Amino acid sequence: MSTNIQAGMSTLLHVIEVIGVFVFASSGLVEARRKKMDLVGVFTVAFITAFGGGTVRDILLDRRPLFWIENYEYPTLIFIFCILVSPFFRQLRQVVTERVILYADALGLGLFSVGGASLAYAMKMPLFICVMMGVITGIFGGVLRDMICNEIPMVFRRGQLYATCAFLGCWTYLGLTLLGTTELFSVISGIAVTVFLRLMAVRHDWKLPG
Repeated sequence: MSTNIQAGMSTLLHVIEVIGVFVFASSGLVEARRKKMDLVGVFTVAFITAFGGGTVRDILLDRRPLFWIENYEYPTLIFIFCILVSPFFRQLRQVVTERVILYADALGLGLFSVGGASLAYAMKMPLFICVMMGVITGIFGGVLRDMICNEIPMVFRRGQLYATCAFLGCWTYLGLTLLGTTELFSVISGIAVTVFLRLMAVRHDWKLPG
């Protein structure tokens, strides 16, 4: 039974990783197109946005191979995705509104953050380190994206809560795990809390004190 549970959780985390990769790659593609970059620039920004946080996490945890090298199909699919989507970006922008992008980014934040915290917890890291690994996984791709696009990283501006949402979502996951709930319930709850807090922060303009 325990083997089946471990296999199920491995599959769940893999699905979370795939969805998160494509969500963040999409946000990188949108930003690169806004800056009028060519296909090379679009792919580079999408790649860094999708894999930046997980790469920093794996380096800090001394985890080899890096997750996108271990799953080498990820960068290949992102490359194909950029080639297929870029020529139709203007048409897609009429269908994909800012609200859709916001929801997608919030979902990516939740998926990557809790996935990163879960991975660190499986490696028996201290609880606070698990949370920090989750936050890094969730936000660092966006930080690198904004730096390459010559913007102050969104997470460092005094805007609506972002990293804080990931921080609280990761603690939710760890708290429920320590209480003995199933891993599936803990992961989904952590993701849900992160996404909910992020969307509420945008809707109600929640900010940290200056």
